[in-house]
Amino acid sequence: MNEDTLNIAIDIGNSFIKVGLFRAGLLKEDWIFQDLDDAIHMVKKHCPSHIIASSVTGNENKVIDRLPDHKIFILDASTPIPFENHYKTKSTLGVDRIAALAGAECINKGKNNLVIDIGSCITYDFLDKNGLYHGGSISPGVDLRFKSMNDYTKKLPLISKYDSATLIGQTTEQAMVSGVINGISAEIDGIISRYQSKWSDLEVIMCGRAANSFESKLKATIFASPKLVLIGLNRILEYNEKS
Repeated sequence: MNEDTLNIAIDIGNSFIKVGLFRAGLLKEDWIFQDLDDAIHMVKKHCPSHIIASSVTGNENKVIDRLPDHKIFILDASTPIPFENHYKTKSTLGVDRIAALAGAECINKGKNNLVIDIGSCITYDFLDKNGLYHGGSISPGVDLRFKSMNDYTKKLPLISKYDSATLIGQTTEQAMVSGVINGISAEIDGIISRYQSKWSDLEVIMCGRAANSFESKLKATIFASPKLVLIGLNRILEYNEKS
């Protein structure tokens, strides 16, 4: 990779837009925005050599419209990727999951990887040491669990903020927080344990906006990589530029 090559990766999520600046394959700076126009302004400021964008909301064309002077590489289900995809319904595999797996392939190549992304949903994806993606699982994230309790009951409140999760909640709000946070922690530990029973040399990588809330609560040893999706997007961009 030429030292002067400047790549930008744009990850459009359900709540935030993340932008990563890469030089010679290394992440140099990254930013988080709530407004797409602010993200586009940052991209224009750095005049990148190449741009890749992905969106879970289906509005990636807005990036193309706002950057008419740049060639935008859009990640979708048909994009060539640096690992072998054994998912049976490839067209339904989220681009955020694809990018996170490419990030794992980049930083943990040749290892058995369980990638856990904690966002609106929690996804678990397994990429083996031979670069084969087998699939994984999806469960509701923190906000979805709180919202469902509020939506499907008459008296449980909507929890949007909390300080900590005790084991025994002494108010309804504390009990709900305990159930969600401790329940997710137990779920993650349980899933990791089941994978480890099959692959003892398993590497666990955790990413997503809520990852930091769980890193210290888990029994398992994990590697937190909050920039994993951006790293994966750049890995896919480089892979296609070389092809």
